[in-house]
Amino acid sequence: MFARRSTQRLTQVLQVFRQSSIVSRSFSTALNYHIDSPDNNPNVQWKFSETNQQKASELLTHYPSNYKQSAVIPLLDLAQQQHGGWLPVSAMNEVARIVGVAPIRVYEVATFYSMFNRNKVGKYHLLVCGTTPCMIRGSRDIEEALLKHLGVKRNEVTKDGLFSVGEMECMGCCVNAPMITVADYSNGSEGYTYNYFEDVTPKRVVEIVEAFRRGEKPPLMCPVNVSWDLTTFYSCYVAAWHPESEPNPIRSRGRKHNIVKRTQATSVPGS
Repeated sequence: MFARRSTQRLTQVLQVFRQSSIVSRSFSTALNYHIDSPDNNPNVQWKFSETNQQKASELLTHYPSNYKQSAVIPLLDLAQQQHGGWLPVSAMNEVARIVGVAPIRVYEVATFYSMFNRNKVGKYHLLVCGTTPCMIRGSRDIEEALLKHLGVKRNEVTKDGLFSVGEMECMGCCVNAPMITVADYSNGSEGYTYNYFEDVTPKRVVEIVEAFRRGEKPPLMCPVNVSWDLTTFYSCYVAAWHPESEPNPIRSRGRKHNIVKRTQATSVPGS
């Protein structure tokens, strides 16, 4: 009997691994090599806009003149913002020219970091955290709700060009898992935003999508540019996620208690 049960258990484990390998392949984010296309090849001219040329020049001043290559990441980020959320190879070549390195050095960076998109994304690029804490808290359900609502697969763009859904690893706020980020490229580099939405549910992420579709800005966990004190921090949390009433202590998972503890232990700007 023990041998039979062991065999059955082993069979179950193997089935799980087979399914996982299929899922992993289907969830692969991007090719790690480049294939020329009509709108993405070295012959397509690409330059920073006049405004972004000034920003690029300012970025270079942050580094010693003999270490200009240290600006590769912020310059690629600026290029991605300008180009609607993705990096064509000609933009990488321009960054290489500016910092004075061989293009392969820039390709290495762009293919290593998953936040650089080398394929077209939507004006609102939704990224679901796939790390273990978020997965345990239901990130797969979050992603499934987004994909089903938008009618796309991972890394596909909706027909109207507005939305795409991807995955990224650890957004650094596991206490408020699951969470997503939204990279908003709808207004170019001048209006670019990158915002986190924490403690989300399948229903909540659909509401966030529809708010963006209407041209609205969904409430964040807390705004970025505020003078921080405990009252402001907790008030914006309640306003964003529990407008109907004071949050239940269990529902908010001890958030208020944790804020108080951290405030007592550290100096909060604006307090």
